[in-house]
Amino acid sequence: MAKRPGGELATRPLHFIWIADCSGSMSIDGKIQALNTAIREALPHMRTVADENPNAEVLVRALKFSSGAQWHVSQPTPVVDFKWADLQTEGVTDLGRALAMVAEQLRIPPMSDRALPPVLVLISDGCPTDDFHKGLQTLMNEPWGKKAVRIAIAIGEDADTEVLQKFIGHPELKPLQANSPEALVRSIKWVSTAVLKSASSPASQAAGMTPGLNVPIPTPPSAAGPNSADDVW
Repeated sequence: MAKRPGGELATRPLHFIWIADCSGSMSIDGKIQALNTAIREALPHMRTVADENPNAEVLVRALKFSSGAQWHVSQPTPVVDFKWADLQTEGVTDLGRALAMVAEQLRIPPMSDRALPPVLVLISDGCPTDDFHKGLQTLMNEPWGKKAVRIAIAIGEDADTEVLQKFIGHPELKPLQANSPEALVRSIKWVSTAVLKSASSPASQAAGMTPGLNVPIPTPPSAAGPNSADDVW
């Protein structure tokens, strides 16, 4: 095989972090089971996207929050080796603590300054029960927290979309609304494929960039209208 002039392209790490609400309300009407299923089914698609861009090393982990927060998968794990263990529910919704813990991991070090912008995916069905604003500010104080692609999925009509919008931090990017298991699967698959592909392809970032975003965000899946017949949450 001919060598590339100037040497091989360096692989850049892309950190993808699930931030999952595991509060007691997620046990109602099968929400947590639907979330576990949706993420598990998305993993093969994530691996395919990662294979298509060998110059990005996709590293996945997951953090859960309820009464406090805890890493569900603590080590940045190559997507090919990442496995999903089912989340369980209990307690309240300490989202602020969760964001502060993510911020700790986005410092330099342990993060590299040559990484691609991280992708943070927040999934919640309720309202924060601790100091969300303090946690968000802690996250935004970190350069990689500010540069991260921040996506939010609202499960059910009781989700606090105003809080999720503040987490996203961009007026043109709205929380995805999932009021049924099918809608949740669509949202999880979109962020696991289209968003991941965009974030891991720096060559594509020159065009189509929305001011204020560090990577071009693809068109999200269409949402069902309010009070759709498919809604269960």
